[in-house]
Amino acid sequence: MSPDWTSAAERARAHAPFLAMALERRPDLAELLEAGRGEEALQRARASGEGIDDVGVALRRERLGVALVLAISDLAGAFPLAQVTGELSALADRALDAAIRDAVLRRTDQEPRGFIALALGKHGAGELNYSSDIDPILLYDPDTLPRRERDEPGEAAQRYAREIVRTLAESTAEGYVFRVDLRLRPASEVSPLAISYNAALSHYESSALAWERAAFIRARACAGDIPAGEAFLAAIRPFVWRRSLDFGAIEEIGRLTARIRETYTGPLGPQPGFNLKQGRGGIREVEFFAQTHQLIHGGRDPSLRLRGVRATLDAVAAAGLVSADDAMVLGTSYDRLRTVEHRLQMLEDQQTHTLPGGEALDRVARLDGLADGAALLEELAGVTAQVAERFDRLIGVESATGHRAAGALPSRLAELGYADPEALALRIDGWQDGHIRALRSPSAQAAFASLLPRLLEALAEAPEPERALLRWEHVLERASSAINLFRLLEARPGLLDQLVRILTLAPPLADELGRRPDLLDTLIDQSALDLPGSTAVLKAKMARTERDEGYEQLLDRIRLVTGEARFALGVQLIEAVHDPLDIARALSRYAEAALQLASEAAAQEFAREHGRIAGSELLVLGFGRFGGGLLTHASDLDIVYLFSGTHEGESDGRRPLGATLYFNRLAQRVSAALSVPTAQGALYEVDTRLRPQGTQGPLAASIESFARYQREDAWTWEHMALTRARVLVGGEAARAEVEQAIETVLMRERDPAGLRADVLKMRGDMAASKPPRGPLDAKLLRGALVDLEFLVHYLQLRERVAFSPDLGLATRRLVAAGLLDPALQGAHDLLTRMLVATRLLAPDLAVPPAPADQVLARACGHDNAAGLLQACNEARHRVARAWRQHFETELEMD
Repeated sequence: MSPDWTSAAERARAHAPFLAMALERRPDLAELLEAGRGEEALQRARASGEGIDDVGVALRRERLGVALVLAISDLAGAFPLAQVTGELSALADRALDAAIRDAVLRRTDQEPRGFIALALGKHGAGELNYSSDIDPILLYDPDTLPRRERDEPGEAAQRYAREIVRTLAESTAEGYVFRVDLRLRPASEVSPLAISYNAALSHYESSALAWERAAFIRARACAGDIPAGEAFLAAIRPFVWRRSLDFGAIEEIGRLTARIRETYTGPLGPQPGFNLKQGRGGIREVEFFAQTHQLIHGGRDPSLRLRGVRATLDAVAAAGLVSADDAMVLGTSYDRLRTVEHRLQMLEDQQTHTLPGGEALDRVARLDGLADGAALLEELAGVTAQVAERFDRLIGVESATGHRAAGALPSRLAELGYADPEALALRIDGWQDGHIRALRSPSAQAAFASLLPRLLEALAEAPEPERALLRWEHVLERASSAINLFRLLEARPGLLDQLVRILTLAPPLADELGRRPDLLDTLIDQSALDLPGSTAVLKAKMARTERDEGYEQLLDRIRLVTGEARFALGVQLIEAVHDPLDIARALSRYAEAALQLASEAAAQEFAREHGRIAGSELLVLGFGRFGGGLLTHASDLDIVYLFSGTHEGESDGRRPLGATLYFNRLAQRVSAALSVPTAQGALYEVDTRLRPQGTQGPLAASIESFARYQREDAWTWEHMALTRARVLVGGEAARAEVEQAIETVLMRERDPAGLRADVLKMRGDMAASKPPRGPLDAKLLRGALVDLEFLVHYLQLRERVAFSPDLGLATRRLVAAGLLDPALQGAHDLLTRMLVATRLLAPDLAVPPAPADQVLARACGHDNAAGLLQACNEARHRVARAWRQHFETELEMD
């Protein structure tokens, strides 16, 4: 639909006194607008103050011109809402910057460094309304603020602030620029108009309130010393976007949202006196809907850290937190309410949100192009009803607590079937006597009392309730603060059920949760049960930090992300939402990403001191399950370090090293980066014993010496291990060189009888030194994975075919070559699923009690534990038959 410029001008003159006056005062703009040249008119309006020395006058003329052009272009349908609000916000930026510059230059001849204006609210989001206040926070840096020699920094900053407000807000014959409200600054009742940088930083880091977090969601540096403002916002980002859920803050936001309606005294629905901003289903309810989801989830999901309301609603829907339909309805409703708000304010250039009555309401409607006020009220009734319905659901979800009285604790414990309820009640009461730090505050004790009844009921269903309760006690003892955990569990009953399953079914996960109670936060995201992306995606996720941080912080970040992922993948295994084989691949991708990022970071850090060696680089090979891309939660990382180039090279740093020493020390750095505990704990155990000459050889060898060792000195078992080698770190050319060396060794012709003898001796030695640990040992039981692996490697080396680091793929290739029974594909997959699942659900490899046995069976694709054990036995006998066929020996099966 093409813009109707003529109708827009006519409606403005007929129904909006302010616009009629502006059209009369700016005939040059009126002529351009009526000719449909809106963009040209906007450019001229922006230039209205050029050549005028008085900054206040210049800004007032620019503001009048821009306001006129935006209003007529809006009414004509030429400028969308986003352009109108964006231009108004840009005008506010320019006006603030000009006012700051003018205030400083009046007293000094210096640029206004060290004086910052932060835009908050709609201004920060680029969504200012037509006749809006601006709510900046003014900051200054005492060390860089320009001032006269006799002025103290604080005194000078307050003088500048007063002058800025006067320049913008004072009404003169030319009008005003923007009304300025500075009450969003810290402790506005007692604080000066401009706050020092450090004082503001201290406030937001220590004593700010929840509404201040919400305000800073949309903050940006808009004028003055913008780089300094951006640095300030970066410094307080952890205050705004908290990785761990702060349910105390969320409760406060819930109270704020509820208070919107409690304090609103106007009509409940659209009629004269209804407030479009504060009324039920109004503008603020849409804004709070978006911001509440940001506060809850934005700390963990950077995609939600947006300023604009529409963009935020779309992001919240994309993250799966609300439906796409709700986001669309709220977004279109928001746009319509903002548009009507603009019509109200265009009449008299007043900051009003209240619908007038009588003829004034008709004028608003007709300015908008409607027949009369009744038509406008009818439309607004539908719009606000849709918003209110969704806001009602938000308040209901976020404020639901489900408190219930616990009753007499020993009696309740007895009813639930706990053994020795009197002793257990005393133990639980003792948690709150100061023994557990996280339960010392009255608020934490109150939150715990609300949670306790449901927690005891849930733990009573565990196979060993008392042991589960002790694991819960361990979580409490390790938590520095538990109030957020209690409120999180109380607000998310499904999460409490998951916690109980972790405590009762997966001891390794329960132990990890005891070390890091914040891991439970990871499960609130809908994506927690999704499989992760590629290694490159995971590496980028680990590398993403809030700001440029150092080496140690990066290692912490790698551990933080990997720990959360391993925990989430463990929960996926418990819930049987994914095949254990897919979970094993995901664990491997995370390990690869951690290895690659740690290697790059260690190399960069090492180069600061020792430089680099031209034409040489460190390579890292994965072996075993790491090479095959299928890790369990208990897997070590079997790796071998190599380097390209020759031994003769030397690094170019201020402390140069020869190539061998250089890469051996760098390899030590990489191993430490992966294995040494930091503030975020340990990451992986690293095993480098598969390198040439084992523990007697250097940690890093040249590609040339590695190839020579494999050709001339390696044992058969080392060549078997080599079938599962994969280059994980290294440039393309160096990778190709290593892969060629491996292929040359694996493809050489061998004596079948000698190979058979070597394989049987090695397996016999292993069976003697490493017996199976239990009936679920899918690795070491005869006929299980080790026997299958030895058989596969024997056939690969004998026939020189089917090479792949992935044992499952190698098995399928041998089946395709006619060398193995097709049934061994299924045997491999089942035994590997058992290996992955038992590392969490039965770490002692004994059949767990109910219901853990059922969970284990379901994870492995079976209905019950008996069916799983039968299938395992059948798989092992298939391997034994293949062993008999190819080795002509019998396995000692139980």
